[in-house]
Amino acid sequence: MIRNFHDLKVYRNSKRLYPIIVKITKTFPPEARYLVNQICRSANSIHANIAEGFGRSEAEFKKFLTSSLGSNNELLSHLEDASLAGYLKKDTYSGLVKNYNIVGKQIFRLKEKWKKF
Repeated sequence: MIRNFHDLKVYRNSKRLYPIIVKITKTFPPEARYLVNQICRSANSIHANIAEGFGRSEAEFKKFLTSSLGSNNELLSHLEDASLAGYLKKDTYSGLVKNYNIVGKQIFRLKEKWKKF
């Protein structure tokens, strides 16, 4: 039974990944601070939008899920930039992309299937 946003697997998954993102971006050089900021903000926005939208009307929650999915896609783009700039090792980049692709699919499925309880 889903009682609050903590019960949503996608919320827990994106929340679990956030500290990993913060830790990894701390290794970026000082000149990448703008990219670090964008990566951290978009990663945080994924689960924050899920939490903020939960408990609202079905239509409103789905709008927040759309924003969450947009933040997920934005993060994937920023991670690609970081990889191309040489700030991320290939295996780190691949692991993050794999995990955030799963989060994106979870958000998409939740949006399709969500019914107000």
